[in-house]
Amino acid sequence: MNSVVLEPAGADRIATLANLFQLYTHDFSEHWAGTDEGELEEDGRFAPYPYLESYWSDADRVPLLLRAAGRLAGFCLINRHHHGARPVDWNVAEFFVVRKHRRAGVGAAAATAVFQARPGVWEVAVARRNTGALVFWRGVIESQPGLSALHELDDASDWDGTVFRFRIG
Repeated sequence: MNSVVLEPAGADRIATLANLFQLYTHDFSEHWAGTDEGELEEDGRFAPYPYLESYWSDADRVPLLLRAAGRLAGFCLINRHHHGARPVDWNVAEFFVVRKHRRAGVGAAAATAVFQARPGVWEVAVARRNTGALVFWRGVIESQPGLSALHELDDASDWDGTVFRFRIG
């Protein structure tokens, strides 16, 4: 596998992330079949991610670009949102690896780098219909050095799916 690097995304990269969100939404839209979510707008694009700009105005949000062998390969957005009553140090809000770099270890290496750079209590929420992501996150989380207090919850009142809650370090 080629080297995977996390790159902080400055405000000058908002357009880059907005473009990547079009690909992310396209991939994710298959999980919204039968719902009103994920429809194209009249300009042929998906609606913009409503929280994107807050990643440069809110200190509790961190936008990261993922690079594989020096090439742009995806993104990771982290924040301090939590599902349920107990707060967290960090939450993986959105995570995306372009198809070309999937199943080559890029996502696992990127997620590991994100977790290891920020020890503490984490959450990762996986939408119920996204069964591939559930397998991915379960494997990545269980392989983390310094992992403890892992809980896999499926009863969050504000989330339809699995919420992984765990500590790193």
